Order: sequence, then C-alpha cells, then structure tokens
Amino acid sequence: MSLQAVLLPVFVQVALSLALVIWLAWLRTRALDRKEVRPDDIALGQKAWPERIVQIGNSFQNQFELPVLFYLAAIIAILTRKADLAFVILSWIFVVSRLVHAFVHTGSNVVPLRGGVYGLGMLVLVVMWVLLAIRVLGS
Repeated sequence: MSLQAVLLPVFVQVALSLALVIWLAWLRTRALDRKEVRPDDIALGQKAWPERIVQIGNSFQNQFELPVLFYLAAIIAILTRKADLAFVILSWIFVVSRLVHAFVHTGSNVVPLRGGVYGLGMLVLVVMWVLLAIRVLGS
C-alpha cells in the first residue's frame, strides 16, 4: 500500500480533532465575551461552562481515547511495512466510526447510538491490532 493511502485516514482523524478543538475554542471565547461565564468560575474545571460547551469539549477529549491506539497502529504498520489493503480499509472504517461518533456526540447525543458507534470503532481497532500483531510477530 502506498504511504499516502495509509496516512489519509490518519490525516482525516487529525482533522476531526482539530475541527473539534477550533469549534470548542470559538464557543468558549464567545461564552466569555458574552459573560455567560467568568474566568474565575472556569479556572479549575468545566463545571461552569454551559452544557453545549461541555458537550463539545467531551467530544474533543474523546478523540484522545481510541484514536491514540489507531495512530500507534498506523505508525507501527508503516514502520514494519505491514500496512496492506485490509489495514487501510479497517482504518477508514475506524475513522468513519469516529466521525459518526463525533456527529452524534455533538448533535443529538443519544447515548445508546453513540455507544454503539463507539463499540464498532473499538471492535475495528481490536481487529486492526490483532492482524497487525500476527503480521509483525509472524514475519
């Protein structure tokens, strides 16, 4: 597989994280400018932020759970030259699951739906790691 094919889903995942943090920064700045919160109220935590800002912030923080293992798998697959078509397809399924998860998380926030999409991404990630381990350790 080409390096570009392997890295494109990684770049999309990074773009999702960056889009969420930019959105979060914009919402927080606007809330501070409108005096919906005071700097002293938020200095030590999120409790003072309006619910919508907490929702977007939680979605952003969630991008540092499963995706960290995805990034590591991509790096290992590239370094060991074990990134094949199956790896790229699984990468795209994982990234699409993260996009859908973020869409649900920042939208309707229906927890059973969000949990199901999260579980799908986790399952795909487990398959990626099992296949990667077999390929790396078996060669």
